[in-house]
Amino acid sequence: MAEPKYYCITSGKGGVGKTCLAVNLAFALAHQGRRVLLVDGDLGLANVDVLLDLEVGVTIWDILDRGIEPEAALISVHPRLDVLPASSGVPEMANLGSNDQGLLQEMLRGLATPYQYVILDTAAGLGSAVLWFNSISDLSLVVTTTDPTALTDAYALIKVLTQSHHGCCFEVVLNGVQDDKEARATFETLAAAAHRFLGLNLELLGAVPDDPAVKKAVRKQMPFLQSAPQSKAAQAVIKLADRLQGLSFPETGPTSTPGLRGQSLGHKASDTNLI
Repeated sequence: MAEPKYYCITSGKGGVGKTCLAVNLAFALAHQGRRVLLVDGDLGLANVDVLLDLEVGVTIWDILDRGIEPEAALISVHPRLDVLPASSGVPEMANLGSNDQGLLQEMLRGLATPYQYVILDTAAGLGSAVLWFNSISDLSLVVTTTDPTALTDAYALIKVLTQSHHGCCFEVVLNGVQDDKEARATFETLAAAAHRFLGLNLELLGAVPDDPAVKKAVRKQMPFLQSAPQSKAAQAVIKLADRLQGLSFPETGPTSTPGLRGQSLGHKASDTNLI
């Protein structure tokens, strides 16, 4: 069996719909016949379980701290989709040391064997756990909105990952856009900054429109792919899942050597006040 692909869903700023996107993307892949493991990588403030209204018994914290078998933590939410939940209110988990990172990496490597895709939903920002999850992934999906602060923070995350973890590969997802024109204009602003100052050629994986079905599903604590499968947001996420499966990039992830997506163009002038 081929090694699973690790996709890290990440953002520089909170409140951009990252976890909601991760959950629905995982369901889209599962509906398309793929075996998927969804990992709550917000290790200290978990919320995948909240979005899915799950009763959690064992978490990643219990696995690392108490030595519980990882399989005991898995929660099946679809015939082809399992969730590995994290803890909430455990500050130690927000800043894992190198030893715990090594243990978690080994655990994920063993646990992921039956799956084709591992979706890692990180916390927002530039915390050590966020950077680490991105560094072990085949691909980082950087989620942002059209909000200038979200764009600025997305750029900051990409900058730090490029400088600290040179193997990170990126795709951008615009969330909550009004139309394709707005999505393209917003992406081009971010891409121009990344090209000029970081020597990166970013790519836009896709955009998810602003859709009332999303908020309704969040209140119901269920994926909008299930509550409103014909909604514009659901159809957009299905397209994202299709595009993910069609991507080709260097072998990376927890069991191999990372590679850099995009052309290296060198560094140029100061990148203060980009967006």
